[in-house]
Amino acid sequence: MQVDFYHLTLRPLDRALPQIAEKVLAGGGRLLVVSGDAEQRAAIDRLLWTYAPDSFLPHGQAGQGDDALQPVLISPDADVAVNAAAMVAIIDGSWREAALAFDRAFHFFDDDSVIAARDAWRGLSGREGVERRYWKQTPRGWEQAA
Repeated sequence: MQVDFYHLTLRPLDRALPQIAEKVLAGGGRLLVVSGDAEQRAAIDRLLWTYAPDSFLPHGQAGQGDDALQPVLISPDADVAVNAAAMVAIIDGSWREAALAFDRAFHFFDDDSVIAARDAWRGLSGREGVERRYWKQTPRGWEQAA
């Protein structure tokens, strides 16, 4: 399983997450988006409708009906991917061990949660079957730094 750490320094989550979600869907995959913050989940729900005038990301919030049909499902936890997602995006900066049950995890964090992200990075070091990657933002876009 692969864990990609995305350090948000130049562009906010509302610019980075839709790009990842589009790539997941374009590849035929499904995505579970996880945040423990209800306000953040609601904001992401609105964002995925409006982030670009010529785009649409089919999605829904967990518990609001037809969860299993949603290509992108926004949820408060990563314990169960009701939408059969093989990939999870953790957007609130708090790593969850449940993410290791997925094929790939995207862990987004900003400067406010960088210490916790470093702890998660170290905690995953040497774990069998876990490949870690660290992505940093540059003026040209995302670059793999580790």
